[in-house]
Amino acid sequence: MRALRITGGQVLAEGGLSEGEVTLRGGVVDSGAPADARLLDARGLLVLPGIVDIHGDAFERQFQPRPGVEFPTDLALEDTERQLLACGITTAFHGVTLSWEPGLRSADAWRAVLDGLGARRWTCDMRVHLRWEAYNLDALEMAIGDIAAGRVHLLAFNDHTPSILKKIADATTGAKYADRAGMALAPFRALAERIGGRAAEVPGALKRIGAAARAAGIPMASHDDDSIAVRDGFRAEGARICEFPMAEEVGQAAQAAGDFVAMGSPNVVRGKSHLGWASAARLAEAGVCNVLCSDYFYPCLLRAPFILAGRGVLDLAQAWALVSENAAAAGGLGDRGVIAPGKRGDLVLVDASGAAPRLVATVVGGAVAHLSAEGWRRVQ
Repeated sequence: MRALRITGGQVLAEGGLSEGEVTLRGGVVDSGAPADARLLDARGLLVLPGIVDIHGDAFERQFQPRPGVEFPTDLALEDTERQLLACGITTAFHGVTLSWEPGLRSADAWRAVLDGLGARRWTCDMRVHLRWEAYNLDALEMAIGDIAAGRVHLLAFNDHTPSILKKIADATTGAKYADRAGMALAPFRALAERIGGRAAEVPGALKRIGAAARAAGIPMASHDDDSIAVRDGFRAEGARICEFPMAEEVGQAAQAAGDFVAMGSPNVVRGKSHLGWASAARLAEAGVCNVLCSDYFYPCLLRAPFILAGRGVLDLAQAWALVSENAAAAGGLGDRGVIAPGKRGDLVLVDASGAAPRLVATVVGGAVAHLSAEGWRRVQ
């Protein structure tokens, strides 16, 4: 691979921005500057570490853009990768839900995603964040097997079954869940009630899958913690990521215990949670939220740090760490998230001169992976 030399930009390294250049060779940041290196003119641009997204499920829209309308796995993943790279995301943990529900979040869909990711080499480093639905007892052995086989890179404990049982009592809301599963509402209700009847088996299953994750050495998260006691319980199982705490005091307690607290970047961009829960911006400024993820909309990860920096409490280096260095650490990836010799050559070049940041180039593993029209004019 030909070396790449990025010159003239404001480089974010060692906690601050300064004018400089970055050389990438052999897939990593290098301290040399080969004479035959390809040149990328970054004058007027910010040179930032590539974005690491530890929880994103927007890919589901490529698989099923409308209820009952599905597309082949390879096509869906190709479109997803293009979106990721165009948003500056160089490492993506796909939040793949393995649920008892048929359809989009079923065991068949799970296998299709894992097989699709393994079928070819991708430019974006696309990984698997297993969103394990606690009541999906019939798929437990499969999930444990996939963890042991190295096909899962992060495990999250999810439990949406009790809330689904409440919501499907309403015909309008219930229809949304039934449509996603490709079922009529009445049989979906019957299925959900049968699954809900196995509550006594859930704690043991959570213990088993947690043990599998610990044995595999992968990070673990608990999702939508609604109390400090719930967070404490999952921490005891080895889950050191508190993902989307439902109340500020839960996030505060998690941070005090040394956990990563991850929240959605759409929360920052929209100025509020779509569910009316804790404010990601306020918790980030208080030092509680230390990781932002795309959640359900990839473009927010690029914009959210600039919004936070514009609020005046965090500077850009601190805000950008939420989507790069801190996110990489939460995902167990010590080889990326910063611009430093020997680290992965994952970078983004951003024009921050306008009202909103614009992505000019994405570099993955030392190679240019995405260029805007302006970016093409800057390559020599």
